Amino acid sequence: MKISEIKVLVTCPGRNFVTVKIVTDAGVYGLGDATINGREQAVIACLNEHVVPCLIDRDPQDIEDIWQYLYRGVYWRRGPIGMAAIAAIDMALWDIKGKIAGLPVYQLLGGRSRKSVTLYAHANGETIDETLENAAALMDQGFKAIRLQSAIPGLPVTYGVLGEQKDYFELQGNRPLPPEEEWSTKKYYKLVVELFKKAREKFGPDVHLLHDVHSRLTPIEAARLSKLLEPYDLMFLEDACIAENQDSFKLVRNHTVTPLAIGETFNSIWDCKELIQNQWIDYIRAAATHAGGITGLRRIIDFAAIHDVKSAPHGAPDLSPICFAAHMHLDSWAPNFGIQEYSGAVNEQTAKIFKHAHEVNDGTAFVSDAPGLGVDFDEEAAAEYPYKRSYLPVSRLEDGTMWHW
Repeated sequence: MKISEIKVLVTCPGRNFVTVKIVTDAGVYGLGDATINGREQAVIACLNEHVVPCLIDRDPQDIEDIWQYLYRGVYWRRGPIGMAAIAAIDMALWDIKGKIAGLPVYQLLGGRSRKSVTLYAHANGETIDETLENAAALMDQGFKAIRLQSAIPGLPVTYGVLGEQKDYFELQGNRPLPPEEEWSTKKYYKLVVELFKKAREKFGPDVHLLHDVHSRLTPIEAARLSKLLEPYDLMFLEDACIAENQDSFKLVRNHTVTPLAIGETFNSIWDCKELIQNQWIDYIRAAATHAGGITGLRRIIDFAAIHDVKSAPHGAPDLSPICFAAHMHLDSWAPNFGIQEYSGAVNEQTAKIFKHAHEVNDGTAFVSDAPGLGVDFDEEAAAEYPYKRSYLPVSRLEDGTMWHW
């Protein structure tokens, strides 16, 4: 069996998705997700110009060798664009392998470690009361773990709270340029402590509560917030500060016992090696699409298991249902699985393009036993929604200084 064709397909059913379809001379095909939000065309060019020509006529079952070829075989290793390209190829090859074997991917990884995958949902609101009302509605649906985000009084826009806008396209208006948002740590501190104080008073101790700082704090500010939130027993505090300098989390860890999670922008084991081996974090949140696919993320998960760090893969709306399926298979297998982020059901247009039988019920996900990843892609439906340039926002302090997004 040989790879005969590789298609790179982009569609925008509300947001952009980049999909790789590997077709073999036996007619078996596999799908992978290569979406880099706001840099979609860069990974498309990387795939079409540099990766695809190298893989035609190769054996699609040589997953490990192809992964090493794409990673070791270039001088410019790592980085979000290159690793997303590798990730999409890798997912598609695992999909093909499963279809050939007649088995779901989790069986190829070693089988199940659990019956279902626990999810955490997002409760956002313009006010604390609205956030808590939305959290209560999610609890009624069966979710036992909920991320809380609320608008910060005194700031025009807050991460995770889009107001009347449905997505970042609407924030950009008629000009597709990055919207700019203001940030104030002082205003944020007051809001977030009150949010979790009221949440515990309302919901009691049993529901798991989470929060995403989105890297807006310095290490010492993150340490202070983590300490302030200790009485409210968070499942974890996500992205408390930037970890380009991994030692930053040593400072945070030394000041608090609030569990810490990070990793959604990580591209390889090297981005989190010290964080994991020093146990400065409790959950690693790398995504298959951004960290080298199933092969790359499995390495990170295995390394984390040695150091009692749990997996909690990123699950943002800009990761396609193909990535969600890859996570479901990894989550079902991983012995050190912690929890899976779930940003909600996809819209009608996306569901028309990406078809699957994976189920979400009572706050948990149930992976399909279909061979491979269990997702199909309707090219005709995808063509109805052409690419639309978009950016994530940028952040500035109130005095205009550029800050972390």
